[in-house]
Amino acid sequence: MKILVTGASGMLGAAVAHLLMGRGHEVTSFQRGLTKTTSAKVPTKHGSVSDAAAVSAAIAGHDAVVHLAAKVSFTGEWDEFVQTNIEGTRNVIAACREHGVRDLVFVSSPSVAHLGTSIAGVGADPADPVHARGFYARSKAQAEIEALAADGDELRVCALRPHIVWGPGDTQLVERVMDRASAGRLPLLDGGRALIDTTYVDNAAEAVVRGLERLDVVHGRALVITNGEPRPVSEMIAGICASAGIEPPRMDLPGRLARLAGRGVEKAWLAGLKRGWVQDEPPMTEFLAEQLSTSHWFDQRETQRLLEWTPSVSIDEGFDRLAAHYRR
Repeated sequence: MKILVTGASGMLGAAVAHLLMGRGHEVTSFQRGLTKTTSAKVPTKHGSVSDAAAVSAAIAGHDAVVHLAAKVSFTGEWDEFVQTNIEGTRNVIAACREHGVRDLVFVSSPSVAHLGTSIAGVGADPADPVHARGFYARSKAQAEIEALAADGDELRVCALRPHIVWGPGDTQLVERVMDRASAGRLPLLDGGRALIDTTYVDNAAEAVVRGLERLDVVHGRALVITNGEPRPVSEMIAGICASAGIEPPRMDLPGRLARLAGRGVEKAWLAGLKRGWVQDEPPMTEFLAEQLSTSHWFDQRETQRLLEWTPSVSIDEGFDRLAAHYRR
C-alpha cells in the first residue's frame, strides 16, 4: 500500500515508518521539520496537521494513513492542543474522505480515559474529554471520539493507545528522567511503589502496524498497547538511570503533596512561559504527579488476540538496548 505517516519525526512515528517500509509498503512521512529520527530513506512532505490544505495535498494518492502527529506536553495553552490534536485530526479525517482513503489508524493515549485514580487490569475504557486529566489528554480524548465516529464502510478507523513508549533516543521520557535525576530534581512519589505498564518502542511500532493490517477486525475499536509487564515506578526509573550510569533518585515525597504542589507550579510556569521567563516543561505538574503516584496497568489479552501480536522485546531487554545506545 501507499501509506502516509503523520508525525514520523518522533521516535514512534519514525519506527512505524521504517517498519512499514521493511514490509514492502510505499511510505511517505508528513511532518513539520527534520529531526534526528528522520531517515533519508523515508520521503517527506512538510507541513502542519493544523493546515487543512497541506494535509489534503499530503494525503492525496495514498491508500492508508497512520496519524501520530500531536502536541504532547504536560503544560501549554488549551488553544494549542485544540489546533493540533483536535483540528488536526479533523483535517486528517476530512482529507481521507476527500481522497477516498480506505484505512486510518489513529494513535491515541490511555490518558484519554485516566480520571486521576489508579487503573488496574482494565482494557480500553471510553475516552472522556470532560474528566481526562490535563489538556493533552482531554484534546486527545475528543480527537479519538471523532476519529472512531468516522469509522464506516468507506473509511475504516481504529484507535490504538500505546502507553508510555520509551527506547533509545526518546526525548519525551528517557532523557527527561536522566536530566532530572542527574540534577537531583526527580523525586519518587509514595516510594515509587505504584505499578505502571510501559511499552518499548519496537513493540509499540509493531502493534501499530498490526492495527493497520488487522483493520478488518479492529476497525471502530480502541485498544490499549503495552508490554504487559507492570513494574513499580521506582524500578522503571532506576532502569533508565542505570542505562546511562546515573544514580537513581532517593528523595521521596507524598503523592498527595506533589499533586498539590504540581498544580501551583504549573500555573506559575504557564505565566512564566507567556513572559518568556522559562522554557521547556515545568519540573512537576498535577498530571505528572498523578502519573507517578497512581498505578496504571492494563489487561492485554484482548489487544493481543485481536491484533494477533505479542511484544517481541521485554522490559529488561529494552534496558539492555538502552544501555548499549548510551555506551555508543
